[in-house]
Amino acid sequence: MSKFKNAFTTLPIHHKTMLLIGFLMLISFAFYVSVMQYVLNIYDRQIYEKSSQVLNMSSVGIENKLRELSNLSFKVMSDEPLQQYLLQLEKAETGYERNSLRKKITNRLVAYAGSEKYVYSMIFIDNDNNVMAAGNREGISETKQQELISLGEQYAGSNVWLASGDQQARLLSVRQVKSFTGGSFTLEKLGTLIIRVRLDRIVQDQMQEPAEDSQLLIVDGTEVIYPTESTVSKSEIAEEMKRTQPYGIATLEQGKYFVARAHSSYTSWNYLYTTPFDQMFKQIQFVKQLVMVIFIMIFLVALVIGAKFSRSITHPIAQLIKKMRNIEKGDLDKLEEAALGNIPVSPQNEVGLLHRTFKMMLQRIRELIDENYAKQLVIRETELKALQAQINPHFLYNTLESINWLAKVQKQHQISEMVEALGFLLRSSVNMSEKWITLERELDIVRSYVTIQRTRFEERLDFDMHIAPEVGTARIPKLTLQPLVENAIHYALEPSIEPCQIRIRARAEGEYIRIEVEDNGPGMTSEFMERLQEGQIQTRGQGIGLTNIQERLRLTFGDEGTMSINSKPGSGTVVSISIPWIREDDDDVQSDARR
Repeated sequence: MSKFKNAFTTLPIHHKTMLLIGFLMLISFAFYVSVMQYVLNIYDRQIYEKSSQVLNMSSVGIENKLRELSNLSFKVMSDEPLQQYLLQLEKAETGYERNSLRKKITNRLVAYAGSEKYVYSMIFIDNDNNVMAAGNREGISETKQQELISLGEQYAGSNVWLASGDQQARLLSVRQVKSFTGGSFTLEKLGTLIIRVRLDRIVQDQMQEPAEDSQLLIVDGTEVIYPTESTVSKSEIAEEMKRTQPYGIATLEQGKYFVARAHSSYTSWNYLYTTPFDQMFKQIQFVKQLVMVIFIMIFLVALVIGAKFSRSITHPIAQLIKKMRNIEKGDLDKLEEAALGNIPVSPQNEVGLLHRTFKMMLQRIRELIDENYAKQLVIRETELKALQAQINPHFLYNTLESINWLAKVQKQHQISEMVEALGFLLRSSVNMSEKWITLERELDIVRSYVTIQRTRFEERLDFDMHIAPEVGTARIPKLTLQPLVENAIHYALEPSIEPCQIRIRARAEGEYIRIEVEDNGPGMTSEFMERLQEGQIQTRGQGIGLTNIQERLRLTFGDEGTMSINSKPGSGTVVSISIPWIREDDDDVQSDARR
């Protein structure tokens, strides 16, 4: 079982789809066969019930008529005038007297036979074998007469049915007549009464709604009583009698027939009701064949559609796998999908989305390759320029040292102070190996910058700092405060001729440090601040803007690093920064902040 399961698991999707369709169609066909067989069984049962109903009603009607004829035979036998005539006939001495009595007996028989529909003739045979008949005058051979007389003696006055008549009167009722009237109840044999019965009329009258081409057979053992000329042979009847079920399909010489059987307890006869099977099941056979043809057509159509449907899924996947294998080998240049340009629109199904995603992935890979190549070129160019520019800072620093020495020699302390501040500021700005510095060092950079700006603005620049001692060693990203002071000078001091106050305050708030840069400049409107934060305002300076500082804080500290601006026209501006407190010896926290 596991072998088949593994074999099925490793099959391609196309073969699995075809197997699944075939399996489902076979299940549907098996279900159809089961339902059809169930329906046919029900139909057979209904046919049998209908045939059984016809048989029972017909047999009951026939047997009732036979009982009536048996009663008629007893009534004739016990007729008192007939008994007297028969007794007198036994004692008559002259031929004239016997002829006269036979005529009276005949008239009496005519009286009974004339009103009976099913009596073909009524015959009385006296002890001298003289025949008196009423009805049809067709006689009975002497041999047959002796056979009937012996049969009557055998049953000693009881009625007995004999199916050995001719075509007109197949059935005979035979009864021995005995004397039991008058004062002499001697049971003396007076003769034999024979009634020739029109069995065909009885059957025709009692048959209940026979189906077209159906036939009723009355058999005694294997002898057919009705009809007189039967198309069913004795051997076929014998085979049918062996059937245990009361109905079934029999193959006769004339073809297949549906046969229902019923047994009579009165006469011990068997009634067989035959219906042509082909005619009865003609429509059912047609429906079965039609459904079979339709099923085969549906099966073939399902296979064709299933094959196309499966191909529509597996073929694009196969192409996709082929392209992926080319990528696995590193062969990107020969794939058209890898070319730059618009992504082609593909069907919005799963396979189409796979292809479209694959094409986008290839395009992105190509873009990344090109981008990486361009970056490598830029890096090499930058490295070259860095090597070329290594001489420039040393030359600049040496020049500034020379100017500082000349200023000191010339007793120009202000120039010396500016040169020293400029040198420190340049060294701090150019040296980007340290991305993190303490707050004290950041404030030294700010002091150097303010020293240079005071030479320019003199008493108009009022700068002050209030720093809590405990936060001096806290680590912050380099060049965080200097751009804020530079912006304050650009936007608060330069546009005005009045003195401008710039304050820096730093304090601890739990595990955070809050730094504020405040000025008393003209301030900003809310609309201007919105546009400034959205990057819609082009800064006038050449340094680092507020948006850049805010983005650096977000990349460094995530949601824990925030910057807010509070400004109103005529009330100045306050820029507040809140960052986690990273101590100088807290290397783990510093590493996390760097990440």
